[in-house]
Amino acid sequence: FTRNPATGEDKFYGEYLMNAQGEDVVAGIRTPKHISELKEEMPEIYKQLIDIRKKLEEHYKDMQDVEFTIQEGKLYMLQTRTGKRTAAAALQVAVDMVDQGYIDKKTAVTRVEPQMLDQLLHKQLDKKAKKNAELLTKGLPASPGAALGKVVFDADTAVEEAKSENVVLVRTETSPEDIQGMAVAQGILTARGGMTSHAAVVARGMGKCCVAGAEDIKVFEDKQYFEVNGSKVNKGDWVTLDGSTGEVFKGKIPVVDPEIGKNFKKFMSWVNNYKKIGVRANADTPDDSKVALNFGAEGIGLCRTEHMFFEADRIKAVRKMIVAKSKEEREKALTKLLPIQKKDFMEIFKVMNNLPVTIRLLDPPLHEFLPNEDEDIKEIAGELGLKFDELKATVNSLHEMNPMLGHRGCRLSITYPEILDMQVRAIFEATVELTKEGYKVKPEVMIPVVGDVMEVKVLKDQIVKIADEIMKKENLKFDYKVGTMIEIPRACVTADEIATEAEFFSFGTNDLTQMAFGFSRDDFGKFLPDYIEKGILEKDPFA
Repeated sequence: FTRNPATGEDKFYGEYLMNAQGEDVVAGIRTPKHISELKEEMPEIYKQLIDIRKKLEEHYKDMQDVEFTIQEGKLYMLQTRTGKRTAAAALQVAVDMVDQGYIDKKTAVTRVEPQMLDQLLHKQLDKKAKKNAELLTKGLPASPGAALGKVVFDADTAVEEAKSENVVLVRTETSPEDIQGMAVAQGILTARGGMTSHAAVVARGMGKCCVAGAEDIKVFEDKQYFEVNGSKVNKGDWVTLDGSTGEVFKGKIPVVDPEIGKNFKKFMSWVNNYKKIGVRANADTPDDSKVALNFGAEGIGLCRTEHMFFEADRIKAVRKMIVAKSKEEREKALTKLLPIQKKDFMEIFKVMNNLPVTIRLLDPPLHEFLPNEDEDIKEIAGELGLKFDELKATVNSLHEMNPMLGHRGCRLSITYPEILDMQVRAIFEATVELTKEGYKVKPEVMIPVVGDVMEVKVLKDQIVKIADEIMKKENLKFDYKVGTMIEIPRACVTADEIATEAEFFSFGTNDLTQMAFGFSRDDFGKFLPDYIEKGILEKDPFA
């Protein structure tokens, strides 16, 4: 190789054998010598090789993988081709070749594949150790990176155990109730779900390693173990996940931390010069926002407010709002949430100063904030000052046959306008307070799950009324936008009408794909391979 294919270092790299054929080097029958030793054995030949190395790079403008032979004291070049390289090497070679005048910055940008950059940002498994590890199963590579930890089967245990040990959260499938456990886990493993399942989407947002849809796994959460291909893995056993390949290993495999050096920042500054579209991030917390900003995000494209509601200091107020028997009771509970929600937004707005932040109003159905198991219902009923039967009845009343198409998104705000009122006030009060402090706040309010222009109009009128009221009260004008998420096929068909009210569109491709194809993103993985193998689909429509 004309450069080191592992690191990209600008040094001649290779091996040779005397009195041998090329096959002997490749097959590993004999131990070859490093190419630098040829300088001592045959200095003239080595000098010729160095000259040819330079000539090849000047001609091809890239690192080369060359083969040569020496016969009767004469050097013969057998072939040259573009050399394969690691992600780190690709970045180093691209930057060096610009600095050395071989290529321009635009060409350098095309030399590093996006998935290579992804590798540089996430932990990787030690390659040698991985080869000797016991593979348990393979699922979908839902979120890249690597993770090892002790197996736990619920969010509460994950939070407790993570105080002293690394943990991997194993679930049949995750739900918003698992957010706290996912946040502290090193990685997430699910038996069901696809590349756009709850586990996959949240894990990617958190930068967590995740393997989803490992169909061979049978999870027995009550008994605290899972079975896979004849093996039994108990709570407390160590497993290792490779989120970049979807592989699940038994035991511990060493993890290699990513190293983001000056070359990465330099390269990304070049990418920025040639980009054709802007990129915003999904971020629900100030920490997520800081990470997004450091990686060059131009704002937040989706801030999911429901994730904020699962924090310990507010879930009780959320549940009180849900079990309220009157609008007055609901408003009382929401009054406690308003300052907390306002603080959330203020912290995110501060980080994203002068950049747009799109905040989605409450989306999931309310039953997701309540427990399902009788034991949990009993515990929470006590916390809320309710009888078990009362809370159980509320849980049952909120049950839906198909929650994805049920009482969620904009339908919640239409039924309970006081929920929208609290959230919008929190957004605009935070905007006013920070504007007075000198920050430039650019809030965008997103109405989810719309299918008809009238849904947007009714809720937008309410939002505008609240904004006008706050501006008048505070004697301060601020800019904001009201838009919607297009995630129902009917919204696509009536998009021209919706556009008369909405100031921006955001496409919710997960739900849109589910409803357009009639595929469940959590169950589609079972028959996807057959669809691809038989040519019905070219690839996973959710990916």
